[in-house]
Amino acid sequence: MEPSSPIDRRAFLRRSLQVGSVLAGAAVVTIAVADHHHPATPVPTTTTTTLGPPTSSDWATLAGSLAGSLILPTDGAYTADALLYNSKFVGLHPQAIAYCASADDVARCVDFATAHETAFAARSGGHSYGGYSSSPGLVIDVSRLSSITVDERANTATVGAGAKLIDVYNALGAHRRLLPSGSCPTVGIAGITLGGGIGVFGRKYGLTSDNLRSLELVTADARQVSASATDHADLLWASRGGGGGNFGVATSLEFTVHPMPEVTLFTLQYPWPAAATMFEAWQHWSLTAPDELWSNCQLFTQGDYGYLAQVGGVYCGPSSALTGLLATLERGVGSTPTYRFVGAREYVTAMEIEAGCAGLTVAACHLTTQNPAGTLGRSAYSAKSSYVDGPLTSARVSLVVAAVERLHAEAPTIGGGLAFDAYGGAINRVATDATAFVHRDKLAGVQATYSWSSATPPSEIAAGAQWLTWLGRDVFDPTTGAYQNYIDPTLADWAEAYYGSNLERLKVVKTKYDPENHFAFAQSIPRTH
Repeated sequence: MEPSSPIDRRAFLRRSLQVGSVLAGAAVVTIAVADHHHPATPVPTTTTTTLGPPTSSDWATLAGSLAGSLILPTDGAYTADALLYNSKFVGLHPQAIAYCASADDVARCVDFATAHETAFAARSGGHSYGGYSSSPGLVIDVSRLSSITVDERANTATVGAGAKLIDVYNALGAHRRLLPSGSCPTVGIAGITLGGGIGVFGRKYGLTSDNLRSLELVTADARQVSASATDHADLLWASRGGGGGNFGVATSLEFTVHPMPEVTLFTLQYPWPAAATMFEAWQHWSLTAPDELWSNCQLFTQGDYGYLAQVGGVYCGPSSALTGLLATLERGVGSTPTYRFVGAREYVTAMEIEAGCAGLTVAACHLTTQNPAGTLGRSAYSAKSSYVDGPLTSARVSLVVAAVERLHAEAPTIGGGLAFDAYGGAINRVATDATAFVHRDKLAGVQATYSWSSATPPSEIAAGAQWLTWLGRDVFDPTTGAYQNYIDPTLADWAEAYYGSNLERLKVVKTKYDPENHFAFAQSIPRTH
């Protein structure tokens, strides 16, 4: 890599984590919105009686009522369309997948599923860590609801629930506007928003959910509801961090957006023997950083490539202003980095780099099954999350570094490790109960991951799973909570970990808008008793 180029963060991590592009034989499929050449029928009023499991005739009736399309297991597109982003979920077999072309389509699907007592799940980008973007019944896919409009005068943007982050960033960038959100380009805007939305501009502009002004949802009774500060305010509150798939199917979201700042990227890499010193210095440095500076600390084993100890980040301002801040970090580490990059980039270019799409067109920065020009593949991975309330002691820092070395010893050909994302700034200034997102007092969020390819020995995949279990039991502090967008099927006290002191209020909202618990999955918010 040329010294004048920044580290392509996601592409580098894909190499570091040995991510495989497992497509499970999926074909490249594109589906036109107008698959049915007839007008959509009126949205039915909510069915009050159950009709029994759907028959083939019932599915045909639903298909005929949609402006979008319905994919059944007998259709050639089904195998590819049933896949989620994480290719470890290859055994999912929904009864049908509805590609909704409108909020009316979503309402018809919800009414159909509840009337026939059929399980269902909403799907935007299909990135649920637990596979909860799918269902054994009906998958209500909103990816066609992807329009993006920007009001520069009001600094607002209205975004369809199925829009992918790379498209949101590109559309906003054309208007010199910014929305803080995640780095993965194919994540759907609805899912990341409803669970919080951590990203590289979060310390300056807050979470994605903090910038949510209003949204349109279809609730369990098939009503189309607008939630704002003045109408269904409790539903807006719950949608700002209460997790996707709990209260309704989002169809459109309105955000506050921000004038585009000057952006500088940076990367510092250190030799592995300096990993503990680097991590310890980073903790104290990030604690006093200005809002404009976001950073993360990455400690990984890269299989045959060796270890990675790296601090990278994004600064809202010129590189000249960042120089002094980085000098403070480097003095704290006490040694010279083996790789150093500092460089200004346009907002959209910066997000393409963060997304691992540097040098690609926006169309190419999609999954091959999402866009005819898409070049990105799926990956297989598992993860666990936690938080750090304040700087860890030297002993705890050493334990974290040793944890990465343990993964390498037990699974030497796969990649994985720990990434610490800085909180603080605008994220932490929001009151704990102002939105459903409760994690407002953290120094950093922690994500532990390991990834594999189709060539990885099953014994090493199993060793990675055991490593995550050990981390959760013996390394992470369970009292600090976990991030709901990194949803973890293995987490025991998950409701308390995700929602903390806001859980009881979320249960009340759940009971009000979904009294029959139609929006149900393994870690959906429970109703009040």
